[in-house]
Parts: sequence; structure tokens; C-alpha cells
Amino acid sequence: MSTRKALYASNGADLAELRTNMSVDYVIHYSIPSNKDKAEAEAGFAQLIEVLTKVGLASEVRPGDESSVLIFVKVASNEYLASQIYRERVQDWLFGVRASAPEKGITEAFENEPVTEAERLRLVYLLITKPKNEGGAGITPKKGQWKYVTSVFPLHDNAFNSTWIKAWSTKYFLDDEDLDRVRDKFGESVAFYFAFMQSYFAFQLFPAAFGFAAWLVLGRYSWLYSIVTSLWSVIFFEWWKKKEVDLAVQWGVRNVSRIQHPRTQFQWDYEAPDPVTGEPVKYYPPTKRLRTQLLQVPFALSCVLALGALYIFCFGVEIFLTEVYDGPFKSYLTFTPTIILSSILPVLSTILTKFAEKLTERENYQTNDAHQAAIITKIFIINFITSYTPLFLSAFVYMPFGNLMLPYLQIFAATARKLSSEKSITTLDFRINPDRLKSQMVYFAVTAQIVNVALEFVVPYLKRVVVDKFQEKRASLASKPIQDAPEEHEFLQRAREEARLEIYDVAVDYREMVIQFGYLSLFSSIWPLTPLAFFINNWIELRSDAMKIAMSSQRPIPWRSDSIGPWLNALGFLSWAGTLVSSALVFLFSGESEGPGGDPSNVNVVGLLLTILFAEYLYLGTQFVVRYALGQVDSPGLQKERAMRYRIRKRLLEETLGPDAMKETVPPTPETGERITLAALKKDARKLSTGVAATPEQM
Repeated sequence: MSTRKALYASNGADLAELRTNMSVDYVIHYSIPSNKDKAEAEAGFAQLIEVLTKVGLASEVRPGDESSVLIFVKVASNEYLASQIYRERVQDWLFGVRASAPEKGITEAFENEPVTEAERLRLVYLLITKPKNEGGAGITPKKGQWKYVTSVFPLHDNAFNSTWIKAWSTKYFLDDEDLDRVRDKFGESVAFYFAFMQSYFAFQLFPAAFGFAAWLVLGRYSWLYSIVTSLWSVIFFEWWKKKEVDLAVQWGVRNVSRIQHPRTQFQWDYEAPDPVTGEPVKYYPPTKRLRTQLLQVPFALSCVLALGALYIFCFGVEIFLTEVYDGPFKSYLTFTPTIILSSILPVLSTILTKFAEKLTERENYQTNDAHQAAIITKIFIINFITSYTPLFLSAFVYMPFGNLMLPYLQIFAATARKLSSEKSITTLDFRINPDRLKSQMVYFAVTAQIVNVALEFVVPYLKRVVVDKFQEKRASLASKPIQDAPEEHEFLQRAREEARLEIYDVAVDYREMVIQFGYLSLFSSIWPLTPLAFFINNWIELRSDAMKIAMSSQRPIPWRSDSIGPWLNALGFLSWAGTLVSSALVFLFSGESEGPGGDPSNVNVVGLLLTILFAEYLYLGTQFVVRYALGQVDSPGLQKERAMRYRIRKRLLEETLGPDAMKETVPPTPETGERITLAALKKDARKLSTGVAATPEQM
């Protein structure tokens, strides 16, 4: 059986199963249950083959794993696909994505601008999934009448993946050619993520070096370090806004967000003619959507209450067990909060995420992009609370108000006495732990990053190995083992293996990096080595994400994008919030005492508020200056766009006015003429005074 480990074999590129995808564009994994729903699934299968044929797709069916089949799909006619690609390029020109219209002939257009693999796969996927009234088959995996369609995915190009992983493993920084290859293979959406990661990684070099110097010289809670970090976050945010426009122009996808793909699940209330085109348009009243969107306020409050209550409870238990309790089994009991969080937090986060998805479904967005943006916003709120609440509690509750918490900690002492056979519980004098914030920050910057890499890559790999072994064992015990044609066996085994892989979601990787950016912007003044830890982690993360795509996930659909989407707004928010939080931390904890010591009377509230206000004004002023300065700097992408538009204007002038349109014209001048003298002027005056008729020019 072929495995993903073949990617790393020295002769991996020479293996038969890695050389070809048998001209297959997509694989549809279709489940056929063996229970009472089997007849319904078989009827749906016949309907699936029929709708695929109607949109110009040829299909071949082979057995998958137990109770499933694999439908291999490709375009029946290359001429038909060429016409679809040409139509999309014309649409791009009409929507302002392209500066010029494609050549009038399809052959000439493709000679000047060849079709990339990502472009072909995207168009085929749209044929499979677009609504029927848009010219597609309308197949929506796991939804509605297509609930037995488990997934629709393109097969990996394992020869490319092998070269890709090996090349990136030996490079410190990626160049434009590396990103272009990713874009041509996986689409602009994935390429934008790796471009963002590379830019973020390169920008971290300065705060990593400065943070190391600050750790040696300045120590914790340094005003200078906090100011430099805040300036860095503003500069990076504003620079990336300009960089993504430059990349969009270079990749030919600027303004592609104007082209919206309709959601098949959109439920419209009525149709009305478009005031401009006159075509019937499906409408959903904005007031209805607004009423549903207002539920985001109680949703956010419920997230704060549910997650906050869990964190506060675990926070109190942790403080009691580590700093008050001194009874038996203390070394084991200190793990209680971790066990509670690790067992309850994922379940609670999953429930809130499912609720966010249901709420977004009720908001009933008309396009896929709007729907995805709404989900990302809600998920960011959940992750903001789950990621930063422990540090907020320690910095702004435990450290300033710790002494006021002591009476409430006696609740845990009373509970411990009831649960213990001992009549009395030994306790310690409660004292504020000044290193608590640092310990937490070290955990989030180092330990949590290592755990995240393990959960993201190692665990799925081990899971896949176990599943593969289980499938092999079950196949060997089956009464009727699958009999493949010898020439297809390795290829089909690879397809079955890829069908079991998880679907890649680039939003998950964006979320990790944005949350990490938040740790750096908000709390890195606690431990100045935070940027260095993130810098090292991100070199590994960049390559592990590539390996995740190549080995642990189905090949992503090559969607187009002209930016990082809603995550840009999240970066801007964290950059602004980081300025306020870091200034508050430095004000509270800088100096020899390093904090209020649990006594709120030691907090200068007026000074704290003035510091935060000054930090915000400093942020706004810096943002204005940086934005203006970057606006004066030209970029290769914008130069390319201006050059293209100049050529278009020149060509239009030549087509309208002829080939001499761009030549400078000189007004004609007479070679000879009457000289203007005083005598001539007097002569004309006498004629006028005697009434001799004069021409209009003479008048």
C-alpha cells in the first residue's frame, strides 16, 4: 500500500503512484450506509452522476473503503473547460480584476497567459458546487440532498509535494518564486497565508533581537521595550496592508473580492428586478438579518460569562492549591485546574463554536465570502477570550486585588476539609506571587507553542497511522476483499488514503498566528524573550504547515483571494489593544516593587487612566505618520499596475486616433506674411475713419 511516507523516500518521485493522477480533476467520496437509508443513498448516487454529466463532467466509479465509493471526476471536453476559463477572465475584466480584456481569440489568450493548475481546478470545483441556476451541479457536501457526499477534493501532486517540502526544509527565508509556486498549485488563498507568515517571520527578527537585549539590560516591564513593541506592531500592520495590495496586483487578483459566489443555502424572501440591469435578483430583507445580527451581543456576553466563569473558578482553585493549601497530595492536586481546563474548555469551546455557526446560518448571507467573514469574527471573539483571559485575570485581578481574594479562598479550604479525612487542613500564609505573570507568559510563549505543533502535526500523523493499520486489518478480515485492477491498485489505494484525511482550513492557521500576534502585542513586556520564542517557533511553524498540507490534509481547493480577509481587522484591533494593555502593565508593574502587591490602594487610578489615554493618542499619531510615510513609497505591484494601465490608454488612443496619436503636434505657421509696421497701422486707421468697409478680422 502506498503511504504518505513515500514523500520522503529518496526515490519517491519515481514511484508509479506519485507520477500521475490519471488525469483526474476531483474525487467525490460518497458514503452508502448499510442500514435502512441504503436505498435513499443509492438513489442520491444515481442523481449525483446525472447532474455531473449535465454540467460537462465525466466520471468513473471505484470502490472506496467499506460502505463508500470514490467517484473520479474530470472535464469531458477540454474545449468546454477552455470556454469556461475564458468566460471567467472576461468576468474578471468587467469587475476590474484585470486591467485589460483577454485576447479576442481563446487560443491567443491562453498562449499569452497559460492556464495554471490552480485555475483549472478552481473552475472544475465551481462546476461541481455552483448552484444550478449559475451553471453548476449544485453539490454541497454533507448538506441537504447531498448529505451522503462526504467530501470533494483534488488529489495531491505528490511529486511536487516532495520537492516542495525538501526545498523549504533547507531555506531560512522564502522568496517570491517559492510563493508563486504555492499560488500556482494551491491558489492565492493559501499563498496569501504563507506570504503573511513569511512577512511576519521576517518582521519578528527586530523585536526578537531587541527583546533579547532588553531581557539582558532592561529587565521586565520596561517602558522603552513597551514603546518599541507598540511601534513595531503599528508598522507591521500598516506595512502588511500595503504588502497585500502589492501581492494582489502581482498575482492578478486585485479586487477579486468584488466577485462573490452565491451560497447554495441562501434562502431568499422575494425576487425583484435589479434597478440597473433589470434582471431578477433574490432579496433577503436587511432588517431581518439585522435582528439576527443583534444576537451577537448576547452571544459575546454568553462567551464572556461561560468561559470567564470557568477560568475564574480554575483560577481560584489554582491560587488556593499553589499558594494557600499545604496539605497531603499537594504536588498532585496542583494539576487539578489544568485537568479541569483541559477537559471542559475544549467541550465548551466546541459548543460555543457550533452555536456561532448556527447563528451565522440564521443570518442567511447571500455569498460565501460574507458567510465566512461572519463566522471568522465570532470565532475570533471566542479565541480572544480563551487565549487571553488567564493573563488578564492575573495582571488586573490577582496582582492588584489578591489580598481581597483571601476570604473567598476559604470556600475551597472548607470544601477540602469536608472531602478530607483530616480534621484540619494545613495552610500557608497567603502572599502574592510576583513571578506568576512571568510563569504564565513563558508557558504561552514556549510550552503552549510546542504543544500546539504536536497537536497539529504529530497527533494527526499518529492517528492516521493507527487508522491505516486498522483499515489494513479490516480489509484482510473482510469476506470479500476489494479487487482492483493491477494497473490501478496503487493509485486507488492512494485515493482511498487521501479520502480519509482531514479537510484543510486556512482559517485555522490564520487564527493561530493572529492569536500569537496578540500575545506579542499585549503581554510581551512581561517577558521580553517572547518575540525570540515566537521567532524560533514560526520558522518551524511555516514548514510544519506546509507538511500539514502535503501529508495530513486533503489538497485544498485553490480559491482566489486579494487579502487575508477579516483577519486583517483582527490584527488592527490587537495592535491598538496592545498599546493600551502594555502601557497599563508597565505602569502597574515597573519599578522595584513590581506591582501593587495585592493591595488596590497601591494603584494610582488617575495615573493609570492618563497613561492609557496617552498611549492611545501615541498609537493614533504613530499610525498616521506610518501610513503617510508608506503611502509615499512606491511598490513593484503598483508600478506594474500603472504601467499596464498606461499601455491600455496608449493602445486605445492609437485605435481611436490612428498610429500618429502619440506624436506631438505643432501648430502651422505662415512661411511669409505682411510685416506689421507703424505705417501699416496708420494706413488701416485712416481707412476705418473714412468709412471704408473692413473685414471682421480687421475689426
